[in-house]
This record gives sequence, C-alpha cells and structure tokens, in this order.
Amino acid sequence: MVKPQPRTAPRLDAAAPPPDPRSDRRRAWGVAALIVAFMLVNYADKSVLGLAAVPIMDELHISNSTYGLISSSFALLFSVSGLTVGFVSARVSCRTLLFVMAGVWAVAQLPVLFVASVPTLVAGRVLLGAAEGPAASMSMHALYKWFPEDRRGLPSALQISGAALGTLIAAPVVTWLISAFGWRSAFAALAATSVAWSLLWWRAGHDGPYGHEPAHGASGSGPATRLPYRALLLNGTVLGSIAGAFGASWALALSHAWLPAYLRTQLGMSPGAAATLISGISAFSFVLLLAMSPLMDALKRRGVSSRWSSGAPQGIAVTVAGLAMAAFPFAGTRAWLLVLLAVAFGAHAIAFPLHYMTTAAVVPPAQRGAVFGIVAATGTLPGLIAPYLTGHLLDSAPSRSAGYTHAFLLSAAVMLVCGLVALTAIRPERDVRQPSPTT
Repeated sequence: MVKPQPRTAPRLDAAAPPPDPRSDRRRAWGVAALIVAFMLVNYADKSVLGLAAVPIMDELHISNSTYGLISSSFALLFSVSGLTVGFVSARVSCRTLLFVMAGVWAVAQLPVLFVASVPTLVAGRVLLGAAEGPAASMSMHALYKWFPEDRRGLPSALQISGAALGTLIAAPVVTWLISAFGWRSAFAALAATSVAWSLLWWRAGHDGPYGHEPAHGASGSGPATRLPYRALLLNGTVLGSIAGAFGASWALALSHAWLPAYLRTQLGMSPGAAATLISGISAFSFVLLLAMSPLMDALKRRGVSSRWSSGAPQGIAVTVAGLAMAAFPFAGTRAWLLVLLAVAFGAHAIAFPLHYMTTAAVVPPAQRGAVFGIVAATGTLPGLIAPYLTGHLLDSAPSRSAGYTHAFLLSAAVMLVCGLVALTAIRPERDVRQPSPTT
C-alpha cells in the first residue's frame, strides 16, 4: 500500500506572506524611472550631432548634402534592427535587450574620438542607429509589463517624455561642452553616461507581471492568443498608428538634424540662444505629454472609446504640427515664427506614446513586442529620408533661405497626410473584434 505524501508543501505555502502590492507599485515606478533615464540618454545621443553640426561642418569642410548624408546614416539600420529585435523580444528578456543596447550606444560614440572624418562619423551613426532602433519600442514593451492597460497613460507619457528631457537637458549641457572643450567632449560624455546607465539597469531592471493579459475592446472579447502577422499589419488601427508615428518622426528627424543649424544660420542665434530655444520647445513637449496622457487614461476609465481618447489626439497633434510648419514662410514677425517653431517641433510629441497605446489595444500581448518593432521600423523611416533630403534641397536651392522654405513645406505636406490618415483609420474598438478580413 502506497503511503500518502506528507502535507508539508501546503503548510509552507500557507505560511508564506502574501505579496505586498505596494512593493510591486514601487518596483513598477522604479523601473519606469530607469526607462525614462534610458530614453533621456537615447535622445541625447541622437541630438549630439545636430548640436555639433556647425563646428563639425566648419572643421571637416563638408557641404550641407554631406552633413545630411551623415545624419541620415543614423537611420540606415534603425528600422531593420527595430524590426529584428521586436521578434527577438519574444525569446529574450527586456532586461538583457536594454542592457545590450545601452552598451552599444557607448561604443558607437568612440570612433570620432580617435579619427574625426566623414567615414568615422558615418560608422558611428550607423552603429548608434542600429542600437537605438529598438529602444523606444522595447522600453515601452518593458514598461507595459509593469502596468495594466487602464494605467498606461502616465507611464507611457513619462517614457516618451524622456525624449523631451533628453533634448531639454542635452541642448544646454552638450552645447556648453562643445563650447568649452570642443565637440568631441560631448561624444565622450555621452559614452560614459550610457555605460553608467547599463550597469544600473542590469542591477535593478526586471520584467513585470503584465506580460500575458489579453487585449480587449469595448465588448470585452479580445483577439485570440496569436493572430497572423499579415492580419495584424492590415489592421486599420495599426496602419493609422504607423502613419501617426511616421508624421511625428519626420518632424523629430528634421529637428535633430537641422533645427540647431537653422536657428544659427537663418535666425542669427548664438549657440547658447539656440540651445535655450531648443530646450524651451522640449519643455513644451514635456508639459503636453504629462498633461494629456493622464487625461486620456481618465477618459478611458469613464467609457470614452479608444478612438477618441487616444486615436484622434495623435492624428490631431501631427496635423496641427504640420499646419504650423507650413506657416513658417508666412510668419510676419520673429515672435510669431518662434511660436510656430514650438508648435511644429513640440506638439507632435503626443503621437509617440499614443501610437503604442492604440497598437497595444488590438494586438495580443504575446505578439506585442514584434508588432511594436514593426511599427517602430516603418514609423521611423523619416530618419533615413528627411535629413539627407533637407540637405539636398539646401544645396540645390538658389539660396539657403529658399532651401529651408522648400524643406519645411515638403515636411508639412508629409505630416498633414499622416495626421489625417491617423485621424480616420485608428478605431481600436472596431479593429480588436475584426483584426482583418483575412482572418
């Protein structure tokens, strides 16, 4: 006769203290703080080339088109790596992915410290772009593992606000480093910052408990555990989210590559004044992000559809930014132009957290990282196009002023189309029930 097993395990489990939800909340917000710092370093890395554009062009005697090519090279592998790592995220933890990314950022800043030339600048930017391509999508994926769906507005806004803070802080600090110690010192300082963050993340960064909950719509019935990727990518909400990201990324790429040079060469600003204005635009984005996203969470909790609480605002933000950019050539006064610059290069920031939220609403969590990677890869293609195209327009126009006018009007047209597509296509409640006719 087989003797029954002793009942020790149940007694041990019963004696174990229950999990403390306050501890989970503290850990969640600790991870959120690290991810904000991650995005701050990310955008400081991106902006350093634009802030150093004038001294680099003067020292290396390069044309606008060549500088535009260097800036665009950042995006050469950006989309490919974002797409690839999105699929890898199903097998590798976010802790490991973000640690490796930050380490590569540091390495990417080093070539120009030894040999300052166009090839080394291109090599560093290509490597940096490859390592930063998955940064926004994977850090958002990591963040969503710590917060339930109806509590993601503020964390999402804070994650994206790391971008605004990156520019807000980097503009004056990097400009001071360049003025005081030369432009190479800024690259060295950012390399050291990336190393410090990666070590801190490896110690404190962990995946959270919300990685497997089903997406759901207004009806409460979410999509299956997995859906064909073709069905997901033909989803109107996903396509609209990509359009919103594309339009916002066009303004962002133009800002990083050419806004500092425009302020100095066309408006006659000193390096310090240009850095102050760029910081002010970033502060405007930061305030918008912190004000809008919690409001949208509150609207969702009151039953307002995702189409109007998070879909329409991103389309409106990109459209308004495009209209402001189209008005640049017609600004009658300098003060009015500065207001338009703030709206064009600041208001679009709302689209970045929202396009992740609307995508997540119609995608099964098991495929969220991969689809985030796809959305990021296609939505950030402007980084490959806008800087070089702007440099080409500057060199081919009869004057630099005319070249900037052509570039701004073209950018405005792109943003207006993208904003209108996002405004009309994003309908999460509809698309979560019918992901695609092909399914």
